[in-house]
Amino acid sequence: MKLGTITGGDEPQTVTGFAIDHRKVAPGTIFGAFDGARVNGEDFIPAAIAAGAIAVVARPEAVVEGAVHIAARDPREAFARAAAQFFAPFPPTCVAVTGTNGKTSTVEMVRQLWRMQGHHAASIGTLGVTTADERVVTGLTTPDIVTFLSNVAGLAREGVTHVAFEASSHGLSQYRTEGLPVRAAAFTNLSRDHLDYHGDMASYLTAKLRLFSEVLADDGVAVVWIDDPHADRVMDLARVRGNRLITVGEHGETLRLVGREPSLLGQALTIEAEGATHKVQLPLIGAYQAANALTAAGLVLATGGTLAATLAGLARLQPVRGRLERAVILPNGAPVYVDYAHTPDALEAAIAALRPHAEGRLIVVFGAGGDRDNGKRAPMGEVVAAQADVAIVTDDNPRTEDAAQIRAQVLAGAPSATEIGDRRAAIRAACDMAQPGDIVLIAGKGHEQGQIVGDMILPFDDVQVARDCAG
Repeated sequence: MKLGTITGGDEPQTVTGFAIDHRKVAPGTIFGAFDGARVNGEDFIPAAIAAGAIAVVARPEAVVEGAVHIAARDPREAFARAAAQFFAPFPPTCVAVTGTNGKTSTVEMVRQLWRMQGHHAASIGTLGVTTADERVVTGLTTPDIVTFLSNVAGLAREGVTHVAFEASSHGLSQYRTEGLPVRAAAFTNLSRDHLDYHGDMASYLTAKLRLFSEVLADDGVAVVWIDDPHADRVMDLARVRGNRLITVGEHGETLRLVGREPSLLGQALTIEAEGATHKVQLPLIGAYQAANALTAAGLVLATGGTLAATLAGLARLQPVRGRLERAVILPNGAPVYVDYAHTPDALEAAIAALRPHAEGRLIVVFGAGGDRDNGKRAPMGEVVAAQADVAIVTDDNPRTEDAAQIRAQVLAGAPSATEIGDRRAAIRAACDMAQPGDIVLIAGKGHEQGQIVGDMILPFDDVQVARDCAG
């Protein structure tokens, strides 16, 4: 197959597009037939060919009649690499971030820091496609490969030169981030999540490591938050491949965090870099936000940013939607924060971030999502029960599970918590009980604009509901 054409019949045929959904096939399309979690794409090969597919990427044993069969033992990978050739060119500077927590904040911080240094930059991830003047919601941390590549190519046509994107474990294992010139890759941390998909922590970590073992360019830079227990695995990979290594954190060699003092609306960071000590006033609260900011700074340094401009930029960072976002200040002065934390580790980090700012109680409203790893539910309850002053267990996105059973599993770890199934009522109860000096944290959904119940998405925005309750 040559770029733009495919041979296999009497004459080369022009490739007009790529699709993994047979309903999006048009004449000239190359169709990817993959075995998914719910359906087998091979079942739709005849429908795709009838709609005009001229070639099908599928396993060697798949039946393909009436179109060219591009046989591959791993059709997802083959499809991704072919699609990348079709959609190219892409922005010349692309970086990726993986880890359990912090991906969204980090890529958005990278975008902001690049913009401050004069680059036309964008970020892609859970919040959507974000540029200096536009945001397009995609709905997934890592969208499907066709959407992803077409989005990135579209950014290049608009003049975007720098892109930072989230590389989720799902996306990495399903080859949804292939084909880009990934110049630098960052690792934030690893804790329990998505075991419903990966099965165990070893498989989960292996999926994350693909970013460094296969996706990162041979001459790329690995940026590592060195204080995570799994950082050594990433650094070992970088050394084996000969990648340049940038380490950040309390034990970092490139950016060493030697001091952190909370302030009313942020924190003062003391950083050692290039043989000197630097003071930075970061306008974001929480230790994990400091970690995200330093990781973002590492990626900017890895792609040509200067130390002086990058550290100066940290003081001008804007909050990221749904990440310790202050939604409202109640009439009595108690602030209400919204955060995307939906794992035990993320809840612990969010609570730890807010604790120094609470003169009184820390009130936490949280729940667990349905159709996801149920093994993390009781540990989530244990974290909040141990570290918050008041715990209110409510519904998150129950999806197709029974919401009461999900709450019961969370309550197993927090038996003294208050149970209020209706999320709006739970948020109102938290706001009503908050006194001057207290802080309310609404955790789990962050930036999301809907609540998934069954097969419906009901309008629901934690930030707006908190503001309604404060009115």
